Amino acid sequence: MQIEDKDAAIASLTDVMSKFTAYIGKRLPTDVHNKLAELREKETQPLAKAIYMSMKENQEAADKLNRPSCQDTGVIQYFINAGAKFPLLGELEDILRNATLEATRLGPLRHNAVEAFDEKNTGTNTGSKIPWLDWEITPNEDSVTIDVYMAGGGCTLPGASKVLMPGEGYEGVAEFVFDVITSRGVNACPPMLVGVGISTAAETAARLSKKAILRPVGSHHPNPNAAKMETLLEEGLNEVGLGPQGLTGNASVMGVNIESSARHPSTIGVAVSTGCWAHRRGRIRINADLSHEIISHQGVEL
Repeated sequence: MQIEDKDAAIASLTDVMSKFTAYIGKRLPTDVHNKLAELREKETQPLAKAIYMSMKENQEAADKLNRPSCQDTGVIQYFINAGAKFPLLGELEDILRNATLEATRLGPLRHNAVEAFDEKNTGTNTGSKIPWLDWEITPNEDSVTIDVYMAGGGCTLPGASKVLMPGEGYEGVAEFVFDVITSRGVNACPPMLVGVGISTAAETAARLSKKAILRPVGSHHPNPNAAKMETLLEEGLNEVGLGPQGLTGNASVMGVNIESSARHPSTIGVAVSTGCWAHRRGRIRINADLSHEIISHQGVEL
């Protein structure tokens, strides 16, 4: 599809993405909202139930006042699945950088981009390789789907990745996940959405673990063995009983999502990423004519 006025199209898409990026800092996606309501209803411990109610009131106030639901609006990350024929593919990087600049003003978003080694906050939420762009290109498609994620300081604290020694197997995967969550999960503002990546190397597993927490709460890996492991890990982690904000309760996690790739015969790389209870992410599809559909938040118009 050809765009007659490219400058106007770029401005239009920048406006959409800046509004969407600012929006997800204020309102949780529908699946997370529903899961927190479910956990709140099932909770039996009085303190934990009171904390869940405080979380609910926090979200209602953010909605009413049109303000971010957490003071840490994170580092902005965009995960892009782009059709090779999307008409603004070459301009998309600049569009998302400018959208981040504008979202910082609109949100407003806290200034969270600190240049490594210089230790200087840019004041714009942009900097070296920030916003972070993760690309996947789909041949013969002309639309683009973008996941926007706010990587906060707390929810990233448990993040870890390693390659298991030969012979540790999937029992080693489970042990690693439990070690990470029981050691550092309390720092990530539970209940968390836990993403587990399984691959060959530490870096590929880490990328898959982040992709895992972009999946909806309650979704399952297409492989039945992986799906069973998701369920077993979720049940086991909930038995730990971290509860909301780590102050004990019936649940530790909103769920466990696994993403995997084929791996080397002798090694398993495993990684864990976590999203806090205020799991601020959003998914939007942009069509070739630049019309859009918000997938993550029901009934939303920008």
